[in-house]
Amino acid sequence: MNVTKHLLHATLLLGTACALAGPLEDLMLKGGCVACHATDKKMVGPSYKDIAAKYKGQDVAAKLAEKVRKGSSGVFGTVPMTPTPVTRLNDADLKTVVEAILKL
Repeated sequence: MNVTKHLLHATLLLGTACALAGPLEDLMLKGGCVACHATDKKMVGPSYKDIAAKYKGQDVAAKLAEKVRKGSSGVFGTVPMTPTPVTRLNDADLKTVVEAILKL
């Protein structure tokens, strides 16, 4: 087995934490997501895993992207989520982030 296959295998073994590493993690930093969210623990906002669980099996990626873009409140508690402007995270990158979260 070559080095690339070993690295891929190791990444798969590390689970969902690695699912948000690398370029995706960079997008979440750029978008400001990590200021309020984490993969598996509630912070100011819900964890990414809690978001994925709430919407499991639903076709909501576009709806959630709109909530991120415009801001939202009342879904996971009383603390509002501030809007994420396109200047911070473009539409394609926002779609990538939302779809990745929903796959957790």
